[in-house]
Amino acid sequence: MPPAKPEPPAPSDQGTLDRVSHGYAPDGRPIAPPPVPLEKIVGDVVDNLQAAAEAEVALLKARGALAYHGIGWTSAWGFVAGSALVVAMLALAFGAILVLAQYVGPLLATLIVVAVLLLVAAFCGWRAQLHYADVKAAFRDNFLPGEDD
Repeated sequence: MPPAKPEPPAPSDQGTLDRVSHGYAPDGRPIAPPPVPLEKIVGDVVDNLQAAAEAEVALLKARGALAYHGIGWTSAWGFVAGSALVVAMLALAFGAILVLAQYVGPLLATLIVVAVLLLVAAFCGWRAQLHYADVKAAFRDNFLPGEDD
């Protein structure tokens, strides 16, 4: 089979310099598209805004569902941890009463353990009050101290 010979360009294509555009528009200058009507532009903007609003609502719903799931499990595990802490504190208190009862008697041992637990509770309440003040400060409108404490 003989090698294919390229066809020479048609005579009308030869010699026309307006068709050379360095590869950007090989068929000459592009024809400007007709202007887009304003109604079409406004319709596209409204559609885009509506899609953005729907996406935001979907995001808020998803975040709410995730928060609800997290709050449920956090409260469940927090309840279990709090119950275990109460049982441990009771065991510690009963053990302390039993140990002290050998040295000072059961009544005085009970009073000592109650007094120590009240001191611990007072200390923890004082610390909680300090941190509650931080929470109140975070939700204030003005952050300057002394105003609307």
